[in-house]
Amino acid sequence: MVTVLVAILGLSLLVIVHEGGHYLAARAFGMRVTRFSIGFGPVLASWTPKGSPTTFQVCAIPFLAYVMISGMNPMEEVDPDDPELYPNKGVFARIVTIFGGPFANYIAASAMIFVVAVVGWPVDAIPTEPMVVDRIFPDTPAEKAKLQVGDVIREAHGRPIKNVEELIEVTKARANQPTVYLVERDGERLPPMTITPEKAPDGRGVIGVTAKHKTIYEAMPVGDAASKAFVYPFTLTVLTLEGIGHMIRERTSKGMIGPVGMAELVAEQADKGAKPLVFILIQISVALGFFNLLPFPALDGGRLVFLGYELVTRRRPNERIEAMVHGVGLLFLLGVIVLVTWRDLLKIFT
Repeated sequence: MVTVLVAILGLSLLVIVHEGGHYLAARAFGMRVTRFSIGFGPVLASWTPKGSPTTFQVCAIPFLAYVMISGMNPMEEVDPDDPELYPNKGVFARIVTIFGGPFANYIAASAMIFVVAVVGWPVDAIPTEPMVVDRIFPDTPAEKAKLQVGDVIREAHGRPIKNVEELIEVTKARANQPTVYLVERDGERLPPMTITPEKAPDGRGVIGVTAKHKTIYEAMPVGDAASKAFVYPFTLTVLTLEGIGHMIRERTSKGMIGPVGMAELVAEQADKGAKPLVFILIQISVALGFFNLLPFPALDGGRLVFLGYELVTRRRPNERIEAMVHGVGLLFLLGVIVLVTWRDLLKIFT
């Protein structure tokens, strides 16, 4: 339960950072922000600072967060003479306000990277013996075969397995071929498992597990840590793009997870200690910032497309059309989230 709470709080913190970026940018340009909410549902506590238009609140369901910037709601009546409304600000101010959320996620990731690098950055990983399953990727042969974290793989295709290198050596030549694995769980040998490794993009056979290992950390000089904090978020962004490209080419949704899957992933890493937890939060923070910059309706990137149109043409898009586009995009995103969350829940309870 403690691990689950840590996971929820960690994910919520990243969303609070995102919304905080929107809030700070909006206030910097004199926009009126009426509400900054942490969580949803009944309000447990609220506070309105003296002289501030913003009510800060904490709700009963402390998951995610949101800000309300006056004038952004398409159903809201806009007074053209009110200088504090979002639509009455210049296009540059609105672009910075929308971009502020994803930017805050990248800044947060960089800050975490810098701290970790100064304290101790992973420089090597030594696989342990025996070959203990440390993680199982979704929608992979290992998951379908009901392998579990902590299982010990003792034999593959008739060959004894001592470590992950030996497992890789056997499995990489067995793509799309049924292969017998002998697995030990909680000290007891299970009946032989027949698993068919899938073919990876490079042609190797893989079953979709990582091995338990011992990580070696080394502290970096401050200058190197600063360089790592600047470069590493872009490295993660490139990897995310490659992952999306792979899903498009293969026409698969493998690797796509929703809020439940993310919470489960964070909980797994929290169970391993502070550094693995911080590393997964770094990855999710970058992914959250990048995802919101995609030029899709209802996302920050979708809003930036309309603002870009305004910047180039010096004409505002039709507000009703823009609102309709974002509304359709939001419904689509909610549908995807519901489907992915349902799939994640089925994996947990089956």
